Amino acid sequence: MKQLQIEASTALCQLQDAGRFGVRHLGVTQGGALDWVAMHWANWLLGNALGAPVVEVALGGFALVAEQDCVLALAGADLDARVDDQPLLPWRSFVLGKGQRLTLKQPKQGVRAYLAAPGGFLGEEVLGSCATVVREALGGIDGRGSALGKGQMLTFAGDSPALREVPTALCPRHVAKPVLDLVMGAQIGDFSGTSLFEAFNRDWTLDTRADRMGIRLLGPELAYQGAPMISEGIALGAVQVPPDGQPIVLLNDRQTIGGYPRLGALTPLALAQLAQCMPGAAVRFRAVVQDEAWREQQAYGRRWR
Repeated sequence: MKQLQIEASTALCQLQDAGRFGVRHLGVTQGGALDWVAMHWANWLLGNALGAPVVEVALGGFALVAEQDCVLALAGADLDARVDDQPLLPWRSFVLGKGQRLTLKQPKQGVRAYLAAPGGFLGEEVLGSCATVVREALGGIDGRGSALGKGQMLTFAGDSPALREVPTALCPRHVAKPVLDLVMGAQIGDFSGTSLFEAFNRDWTLDTRADRMGIRLLGPELAYQGAPMISEGIALGAVQVPPDGQPIVLLNDRQTIGGYPRLGALTPLALAQLAQCMPGAAVRFRAVVQDEAWREQQAYGRRWR
């Protein structure tokens, strides 16, 4: 058993895994890593199961010290990571010697970095997952949904593998204005023609009102012309439009049901892109059909084989 002592943390530094499934009928949301692609690569670097527990660090402010020599892996955003003040780029595994300090300071590119350990970090599983959902007090190290805090120990039990890097050609690129694929939903035809044109041909700006539950987008006001809705289940990535006409993209910690109309839902790959966008960034939507999104997802999944 090996340990890392946390020396600095924020409310945005949490233990996450692939998420909590099979419980939405109980009103329990899934949680899990917002950028699942980066989480998968971090675990791949160490030979872990792709959904093994990792530390999700948003915007930096995180530091830890190794209690023993170990091999860790880092993927996702470039948060100016350093080992004893020596720069460390993401998308690779690395050695952290006993007493050495790893710090993730602030964003240089992207928003969320993922730190993995051999075998995955150990946490208290609740309903089949240790994914942290603060609102529902589930998951995390103690099973009570707390973010990681100064003085806590991160524990793992896997053996240290050989060092490796993600091939440059396979590293996701964080572009300035990503185009996000959106699978059109059941209410798409109930928006005005002008609204649909603007939804897919205008920029949307990420509002500062954003968290792991959802991200509000600012742009043209979308007009829904359909009948009032009865609340129904909400999929990950659903783009719902409240009465003010400004869309909200619902993320991993979303509510399980809702009654606002939806343009559709972002594809899993689009969600991973969105997770790395800063407030104030511009994005665009591209309409796709479900079969197209599924083929793209399957093709991307073969990269880890």
